[in-house]
Amino acid sequence: MKEANPGKTLRWFVSDEARVGQKGTLTRVWARTGTRPAIVKQCAYEWVYLWAAADPFSGDAIAMVTPTVNTGLMQTFVNGLSGHIKPDEQAILVLDNAGWHHARELVWPVNVTPMFLPPYSPELNSAENLWQWLRSQHLSNQTFDDADDLLKKTDAAWLQLTAERIKTLCHCPWIVRANQA
Repeated sequence: MKEANPGKTLRWFVSDEARVGQKGTLTRVWARTGTRPAIVKQCAYEWVYLWAAADPFSGDAIAMVTPTVNTGLMQTFVNGLSGHIKPDEQAILVLDNAGWHHARELVWPVNVTPMFLPPYSPELNSAENLWQWLRSQHLSNQTFDDADDLLKKTDAAWLQLTAERIKTLCHCPWIVRANQA
């Protein structure tokens, strides 16, 4: 990769999309011994998608929240990443094999190189840790009035992530080794 991009700094980004919906997550809560806390569980079927790309070394990240996923939105996302990095940088975007990541209509910017993970290997994508943390800390044990409320609360949850938290959650030994090569 370094040979193909002479003079450029390589930046790794782990990327994924998460569906956040009204049919939310229940998580454990502290309660007095012998009590059973009541938590509201909503069973409606509206959702939004949180797209993110995070640099596990610096904690830098970009995100967008959309009502669906498709190739056009993927194009918007990679174009956003392309504009986010500096002119002397090359982004390596680690992705799973979702259909919109491989679409023929998708045009990859010259400063963004996709790196597809093997099929059925979510454990290799440390972006998955972002979703687990956001759900457990900010998006669980609550209800959402409608899709707009869901969008606002998902956006607010994302904004709770600090660069240090992103570095901790997205640390990935195989990327560290690849970056040293």
